[in-house]
Amino acid sequence: MTLQVGIIGLPNVGKSTLFNVLTQAQNAEVANYPFCTIDPNQAIVPLPDPRLDKLAKLVGVDKIIRTTIEFVDIAGLVKGASRGEGLGNQFLGQIRNTDALIHVVRCFEDPNVVHVSPHPDPAEDIQTIQLELVLADLEQITNKIEKLSRQLKGDKTLKPVLAMAENAAAHLDDGKLLTAFPEKYNPIFLDLNREMRFLTAKPIIYAANIGEEYLSSTHPALEVIQSLAEQTGSPVIQISALLESDLNTLEPTEKADYMEISGIHESGLNLVVQTSYQVLDLISFFTYNDQEVRAWTIPRGAKAPQAAGRIHTDFERGFIKAEVISYTDFEALGSSAAAREAGKLRVEGKEYVVQDGDVIYFKFNI
Repeated sequence: MTLQVGIIGLPNVGKSTLFNVLTQAQNAEVANYPFCTIDPNQAIVPLPDPRLDKLAKLVGVDKIIRTTIEFVDIAGLVKGASRGEGLGNQFLGQIRNTDALIHVVRCFEDPNVVHVSPHPDPAEDIQTIQLELVLADLEQITNKIEKLSRQLKGDKTLKPVLAMAENAAAHLDDGKLLTAFPEKYNPIFLDLNREMRFLTAKPIIYAANIGEEYLSSTHPALEVIQSLAEQTGSPVIQISALLESDLNTLEPTEKADYMEISGIHESGLNLVVQTSYQVLDLISFFTYNDQEVRAWTIPRGAKAPQAAGRIHTDFERGFIKAEVISYTDFEALGSSAAAREAGKLRVEGKEYVVQDGDVIYFKFNI
């Protein structure tokens, strides 16, 4: 289960710089002109998780297999993108397969980096991108409604689907994102979204790309961004992509020292990963053997058989039970044997809801 996150925004707001920070690849072209990125830059990045490193030390193995996240750096969108301006249709199509979006909002002043408007205006920039996403979805659902209307003549069971599509179209026509659609959890809409992959139904993380001077304070525009984000329950993070790009060139000790001096408590990667997990409601559980420790990603609320199925479909089909130790107990006691002795190893059945950080050994029969 590789989580895919698209990085979007207007041209020259720091998307490719942020991509390089997140991937530490330093291979996405960065230039001071619109549409520097045409084909999306993509990179699969292992997710940092200190718990996994600690677990490897406790069980005495060197091999660590992390879950991964794929970042996709999409070219800058402009006003009129939904109508094809600036290769907009091509760029919008590239984010339909993503699970979530990071909307990079320019909050830094730099006369040497051109902007599509004379002065960066975070509120206007967000509304420009949102409108293009809304218009793209509206065009798509309008075509779907026309198709459903024709199909309804021969299949009356499609009437509820058509009604739902019309409700969603009316919501979009009001300029609203589908993340704020009152019926977004309705099974009919969920099926429609799986088919159409609506852009405005995707969780959005707003990344305020600030200048270095605001590292230890709050940028004045942050309140405006948070106000807009609250309308859809979207989180906002503050990051200085340029500074973090420079930090990636330092040795680990130098990097840690500079982060402390600059007031950076977490790396950009950690911040984005944690927030991505939050908006997608994902958790991690761990397994180990005498060769490796491994992290697995599952939706919050998944039960033990579904977690077992992440490892192999046979595990889910033949699930018998799960031996579970919370990571906190495992770390405190140092081994599964000690956890068993202390009564901290639990035997759970099919109805057990897996918790974040569970260390699990599955038993199955096929």
